[in-house]
Amino acid sequence: MADRYLSFTATAPGRFVTRRLGLPQPAGLRRWSAERPALDGGLLHLTAGKSGLDGLGALLAGLAPADEDGRPGAVVLDATGVRDVAALAEVHAALHPVVRSVTASGRIVVLGSLPDPDDHHQAAAQQALEGFTRSLGKEIGRGRTVNLVRAADTAGAASTLRFLVSPKSAYVSGQVITTGAAGPDPAGEEHDPARPLAGRTALVTGGARGIGEAVAEVLARDGAHVVVLDVPSAEADARRVAERLGGTALPLDITSADAGAAIAGALPGGLDVLIHNAGVTRDRRLVNMPAERWSSVLDVNLASVLRTTDALLADGTLRPGGRIVATASIAGLAGNAGQTNYGASKAGIAGLVRSLAPRALAGHGVTVNAVAPGFIETRMTAAVPLFIREAGRRMNSLAQGGLPVDVAETTAWLAHPGSGAVNGQVVRVCGQSLLGA
Repeated sequence: MADRYLSFTATAPGRFVTRRLGLPQPAGLRRWSAERPALDGGLLHLTAGKSGLDGLGALLAGLAPADEDGRPGAVVLDATGVRDVAALAEVHAALHPVVRSVTASGRIVVLGSLPDPDDHHQAAAQQALEGFTRSLGKEIGRGRTVNLVRAADTAGAASTLRFLVSPKSAYVSGQVITTGAAGPDPAGEEHDPARPLAGRTALVTGGARGIGEAVAEVLARDGAHVVVLDVPSAEADARRVAERLGGTALPLDITSADAGAAIAGALPGGLDVLIHNAGVTRDRRLVNMPAERWSSVLDVNLASVLRTTDALLADGTLRPGGRIVATASIAGLAGNAGQTNYGASKAGIAGLVRSLAPRALAGHGVTVNAVAPGFIETRMTAAVPLFIREAGRRMNSLAQGGLPVDVAETTAWLAHPGSGAVNGQVVRVCGQSLLGA
């Protein structure tokens, strides 16, 4: 369903009326397209603190041209050297003069360090960057985003920076992402920047429609052979999507006890990318919720993810260098009335990711991350009552709903062969929702 309010505010009368009434004024977001793959404007590299990341300048020079006309499309502030309160003044001094000049749909990325448990002054200053980033994201407007990356080194942060300073991250704002030190690619491959997943196989559960279909499309665009898995009743839609993308359809009930074995049998050559997207809702307040509504949601959204992940790791179907990306939700992070079952299942996904990630990387060479969508424009949200739908759209810093492609682009970044230093992260794709942190 079209966002008519967003369209109205893009007109001169709409801007006048909403400004006079103090209503939200969302800006149309610049998303990636083959015709316009980069942001408008150059990249401005700033530093706060006495030191910065080695090699960062060379990396940024390869991502975007330097800003030369005073209208940067992206600003990267290296604050990894900020170690005390006095150095935080340098953060203000660096960004204060340039914030207003960042182009519409532009990006600000702050680079920080992990808080040092043995230095409470450094820990306080680095934690301060999180409050700064989230607050700036809520006030900057015009479709611009602000994110914080806690980076161990430049190489490990490269794929994350590439994503965050591109149009692909249009609906990701107010996020704190930690990247580890870059390690060798277990596959030992050179990757085509335009098709980084070429030669890799990706499986998307719930891939026949909605967000799953968008994920399948973006992974195929990036070169993957996509296996579209959905329930047998959606087989026709799954085949339609798979045929359009040059992939394969796999009709399967993901909640069946032998789903992992069935997937392994259908993929004798192994699997590189596993996307857990399948999910259901059975909303009702807890006092009115029968056990069947509870168990069906937990089984699809959480138990099936645990079972199939365990099976595909144990039997070696997921190859070294593989990626697991699961779908959480802000309902699991912030809670939502009438969704105790759904919220529990999606919070469980976050727990799975944080626990499994270090062990999967150490034991199998596989990373584990999650995306947590907010209000995304789908057929499901189009059926939500008008006033609830409008509240969902406006209650974020970008004052609009996201699109399925926003979740898909974030998933593709986590699935990228170069994202091996991103592990155990739950990244909200919510336009910096005002619900929760």
